[in-house]
Amino acid sequence: MELNGRVVVVTGGTRGVGAGIARSFLAAGAEVLVCARRPPDEPVAAAGRTAAFTPLDLRDPAAVTEFFAAAAHRYGRLDCLVNNAGGTPYRLLGEGAAERHARVVELNLVAPLTASLAAYPWLRDAHGSVVMIGSVSGTRPSPGTAAYGAAKAGLENLARSMAVEWAPEVRVNSLILGMVRTELSHLHYGDEAGIAAVGATVPLGRLANPGDVGEAAVFLAGDRAGYVSGASLLVHGGGERPAFLDAATVNKET
Repeated sequence: MELNGRVVVVTGGTRGVGAGIARSFLAAGAEVLVCARRPPDEPVAAAGRTAAFTPLDLRDPAAVTEFFAAAAHRYGRLDCLVNNAGGTPYRLLGEGAAERHARVVELNLVAPLTASLAAYPWLRDAHGSVVMIGSVSGTRPSPGTAAYGAAKAGLENLARSMAVEWAPEVRVNSLILGMVRTELSHLHYGDEAGIAAVGATVPLGRLANPGDVGEAAVFLAGDRAGYVSGASLLVHGGGERPAFLDAATVNKET
């Protein structure tokens, strides 16, 4: 229980990756508060403990400021903020107006900045940390989700700048995620056969589970990562197999 007595906020922590992160922090002994626009379908719980929930629209700066002030008053401290909330529909650039793409950037880049600034006074007092949940979409072309990829690239850069500005009181790091299996995976990859086929393209042979992400987040938030700041930890199972390897005509046995 390496995080006993620590207080953690996980944005978008009511389902999918966010819920997995919250459960990992609960299992590590932390008090966990999750926020999202809608309540979870069922309580987020692990190890006989349950995360608290507060409804919040992260695109409302005044509400975000009020939320963190209330959280700090409720628990008396704040040790870690996990900026997980985000996402995007599939939309080619030419199929949507600029305002629609801007909303994706607002949710995936501006909202984490807003939350981090609101949490900063209490994170500073606790010598805490921020964990940004990034994506491999921010490291390579992201057709169909271009605004999302651009926002995630910006989020990683923001984390590195934040790590310099807020040191030594607050550590800031990023998790760069590949594909994660959640309750919505069938919408992206189809049935079980489709999910397995997509997982087989990953060097480790499967999609990540939300708990895989959660364990990495717990590490970055804990004392074992006390000298880790401004870092980007790849949680992608080895990445994506380069397409040229399948196209090459050389003897693959040599």
